[in-house]
Amino acid sequence: MYRFLLSRQWVILTLIALVLIPVMVELGFWQFHRHEHRVAQNQLIEDNLKAKPVPVTELTSPGHTVPRSDYWRSVTATGTFDTAHEVVVRRRTNADDRIGVLVLTPLVLGDGRTVLVNRGWIPAAADQKSFPEVPPAPKGEVTVTGRLKADETTGASGIKDLSGLPARQVMLINSEQQAKSLGREVLGGYLEQTAPAPAGDTPELIPEPDHDSIGAHMAYAVQWWLFAAGVPVGWVVLVRREKRDRETAAAGETQATAAPEPSAA
Repeated sequence: MYRFLLSRQWVILTLIALVLIPVMVELGFWQFHRHEHRVAQNQLIEDNLKAKPVPVTELTSPGHTVPRSDYWRSVTATGTFDTAHEVVVRRRTNADDRIGVLVLTPLVLGDGRTVLVNRGWIPAAADQKSFPEVPPAPKGEVTVTGRLKADETTGASGIKDLSGLPARQVMLINSEQQAKSLGREVLGGYLEQTAPAPAGDTPELIPEPDHDSIGAHMAYAVQWWLFAAGVPVGWVVLVRREKRDRETAAAGETQATAAPEPSAA
């Protein structure tokens, strides 16, 4: 009664089941690894945010690529804001998901080198070709505290680096690009300002990155593994149902054959 498993329909169904099982198992591990990455990232963010602030020059230098282990490290920088070379970073959102720009101001350090400071978010100008009204940076020497971030690239951020933008407008925060524009050494990465608080609370300081949520990746992993376990169970159920239906049909044919023919009147 199991010879039907050799039929074309059942061979195809069995092959599909055999393919689905490892695919679903692999998808489960993919989600599990994403869960592990999220947990590790949350721990890294938490540890770096709690770390004692250090001078930015201890963690980066001109041309330096900020490693992931130093992302969000609390750093300090003392110098004078160069507002003449201030730029805005287009198409960025604030904590309320409003689209505007980030204010990126070079901070000239005591040794003449420069670090880029993301002073926060402001609304964009009504005309995208115009430079928005930017709240003034503090004058004179100032000590800025912030989170160290890596240079933005199109590959890492997914943001296309458009050409032909209006003056003093950029798409990415990139120290190499700004070094060419400024004509002087710029420390790798940039500083995301957290203190001092700006006058009038503008620009809006960038909030801390989320490091509490772990997402639903673990639930998705378990779900895929349950699906993988359900495939052979479903296959067995279908086989038994097919066998039962065939047995019932065969029994009906046997009874019909064995029934006596009605006698002639």
